[in-house]
Amino acid sequence: MHQLTEPEIRASFANCSKGEAKRLPVPKPLEAVPWADLDFFGWRDQGAPTRAYLVASWNDRIVGLTLAVPPKGATSFVRTSVCSLCMTTHSSTGVALFSARKAGEAGRQGNTRGTYICSDLACSLYLRGKLKPEMVQPTETLTLDERILRVRINLDKFLDGVLEG
Repeated sequence: MHQLTEPEIRASFANCSKGEAKRLPVPKPLEAVPWADLDFFGWRDQGAPTRAYLVASWNDRIVGLTLAVPPKGATSFVRTSVCSLCMTTHSSTGVALFSARKAGEAGRQGNTRGTYICSDLACSLYLRGKLKPEMVQPTETLTLDERILRVRINLDKFLDGVLEG
């Protein structure tokens, strides 16, 4: 992913108002973000643990989504979970259900789309071995490029569901 500026990030949000996008907390310093290792830029709101944000390339443009996350302790008794984007296996707290209000009229009517993602939104770093999950991972036969493509395909499916129709 190429490096983004704060104005680019704020202007990218598609499922919230311009006022909400103007007020959301963008991590600082953006220069410290490992942009070259990211397939998308995601972060949790430190001041509101049930909110998160994701910015990615989609259909040749940069789009951002505001996401809702269940509060800690709302997870079930499941012992392990798998991220739907990068397929990393985590303990039950390492994956969370992220839901995004749909863009446009569907979102104004309260419709959402959700998927299970690494709780810290660090899929790209797990994929590239920059972060190590707490659990031993199953052996995969896919190359790194194939796993990166899988993340992009899975992310695009989620973005399609939020941003189209």
